[in-house]
Amino acid sequence: MSSGEENDRSVKHVAIIMDGNGRWASHRNQPRAFGHRKGVDAVRTAVRAAGNLGVKYLTLFGFSTENWRRPSDEVDALFDLMKRFVDADLEKLHREGVNVRIAGRRQGLSDDLLAIIERAEQRTAENDKCFLTIAFNYGGRDELVRAARQLAQDVAVGKIDPDAVDEAAFSAYLDTKGMPDPDLVIRTSGEHRTSNFLIWQAAYAELVFLDVLWPDFSAEHLQQALNEYASRQRRFGGVDAA
Repeated sequence: MSSGEENDRSVKHVAIIMDGNGRWASHRNQPRAFGHRKGVDAVRTAVRAAGNLGVKYLTLFGFSTENWRRPSDEVDALFDLMKRFVDADLEKLHREGVNVRIAGRRQGLSDDLLAIIERAEQRTAENDKCFLTIAFNYGGRDELVRAARQLAQDVAVGKIDPDAVDEAAFSAYLDTKGMPDPDLVIRTSGEHRTSNFLIWQAAYAELVFLDVLWPDFSAEHLQQALNEYASRQRRFGGVDAA
């Protein structure tokens, strides 16, 4: 993920709901796991394109807390792909100055997967050229509950004054602490919902829904979404300057 030209309207943070792997595979009479494997190639495409287009922060929704309801063989395949992605791409990402972070609940993950997550984060912790966050075992409501629980514990032991709790203080307890909120949230596959993704952080994000299945996602699709973003006016509750 290399730095590139400044993107339109200075989009610092793009978040993507990667949807459509299963349908992509089904259209080709292949098992869903085949679609997930092709989806990893699209991840690489998105990371490279984001860097070339000047997007400093990229967050990808990889596995949700609700995905545990899927068949166990599909869940196992998704976990295996996470391991393979880190093994295959970590050193390249590190050489290119990418800081890798995994957002989501760690509880319930296997020891070997936790070790891979920790290796990825520790290996790239000092990098600051680009920031890649993978939301894995992540749910927006779960994140808020975990943050509220930790905040309540810190209040109870006197670590933080209740009167000092504001939006900034609460944000410091989220998985995305230290990151700017997403300017743009993209969802592929034509579905028009955010599915419990970054529900605090994306309160004022622009939403773009693309009618493309994730394995077919290209740099041109990212540029299309950035162009759509540039055509909109962000008022944050205010009014147009005109």
